[in-house]
Amino acid sequence: MKLKKGDNVIVIAGKSKGKTGAIVRVMPKENAVLIDGLNMVKRHRRATSASRAGQIVEKIMPIHASNVMLVDPKTDKGTRIRIERKDGARTRVAVKSGQTLK
Repeated sequence: MKLKKGDNVIVIAGKSKGKTGAIVRVMPKENAVLIDGLNMVKRHRRATSASRAGQIVEKIMPIHASNVMLVDPKTDKGTRIRIERKDGARTRVAVKSGQTLK
């Protein structure tokens, strides 16, 4: 998976299409990512005792990695990522602008 925590991505498919956000968590086994403030759902929590009342909790749900693209730092549009190797070190490079990513 070429995406990392903290990367700025744009959603290219689904109900959040066109929105951007930073990756909060990467789940490589599921090939999914959590994006801050996107794909939010409401979950109803039952009151378990007199001290904890029932409530509605908003939760971030994962988005499949194929439905997001990294935002190019130069053009602020979606781009693919290319891996270049120099002296054994891997660097990520934006395909559209050729700019190196952190």
